[in-house]
Amino acid sequence: MNIRKATETDIDQIWEIFSKVIETGDTYVFNPNTPKSDFKKHWFADYMETYVIIKNGQILGTYIIKPNQIDLGNHIANCSYMVNPNAQGKGIGKKLCEHSLKIANENNFEGIQFNIVVSTNIGAIELWKKFGFKIIGTTPKGFKHSKLGLVDTYIMYKDLKE
Repeated sequence: MNIRKATETDIDQIWEIFSKVIETGDTYVFNPNTPKSDFKKHWFADYMETYVIIKNGQILGTYIIKPNQIDLGNHIANCSYMVNPNAQGKGIGKKLCEHSLKIANENNFEGIQFNIVVSTNIGAIELWKKFGFKIIGTTPKGFKHSKLGLVDTYIMYKDLKE
């Protein structure tokens, strides 16, 4: 598997992953009916870098890294990760997280913050904890889960300078 920066030619394959992941309405804040015309502003905006993980020419996952805030808050990164549902359980999320930590360090970010991790997304929470992320806050009923209704969300953080 190889991880590289995404290009314009990757957009259709990444859209397929993005649309499959959000259609379930259980892990991301994006409306499950988000049109493809809105995709670029969510995953290819000028202020973010987009990466893909590829095996045999097929994109299996993707992530973005960007400053969590503007100006005086831009020393903390924010990342979002998506793995093709057909490729889950194969260590792809782990590889994407490892790569994002490397990129964050190369870009001199001092930490990474996940602003909204759905409390029922146990697999992701456990993975982030293995990489040293800590839950630093909870938003009660912060997510409208498609099946469970209102569920809590977590803010997770990793200090990159420790």
